[in-house]
Amino acid sequence: MSGLEGLEVAGLARRYCDLIEASTDEHRRRWLWDVASLLPRLQAAISSVSAPVSGVFPMSAVDLDARFELFWRLRRRLADRDGYWLEFDRASEGADGMTGSLADDLTDIYCELKSGLGLYACHPERALRGWAYGFDRHWGQHLVDAERHLALLAAQGRLDL
Repeated sequence: MSGLEGLEVAGLARRYCDLIEASTDEHRRRWLWDVASLLPRLQAAISSVSAPVSGVFPMSAVDLDARFELFWRLRRRLADRDGYWLEFDRASEGADGMTGSLADDLTDIYCELKSGLGLYACHPERALRGWAYGFDRHWGQHLVDAERHLALLAAQGRLDL
């Protein structure tokens, strides 16, 4: 794995975390546009990392209270843009049947990336392996689901908050 790949992933991870942390800025109307434009770049960068998954150690534990607080903050900010249908949902179930949550997707991605940023400062290779492993096993699906929902919101002209 090249140092450039690592720098790119770390830079995008830092940018993503900064955006999520800035989600409380109510004056930032294009915040969701920024998130929507960053996710494909993050996906491409992490997909290009050729880190072997052997010897992957879990990153630091997530503070569940902080994770829950972030999720609710994002959910409030996203309001009616949060929920979405997954492929297996039935429209006849109504809004209560929606099982996708953009706030949940963005929160899970944030927690994985933020945890890796702390590790990246001391052990870049280990952080990259952890990000690549987590992407394949967990947060990559959240990223794809978020991208799909954000593309729909963009097509509907609903990315401005």
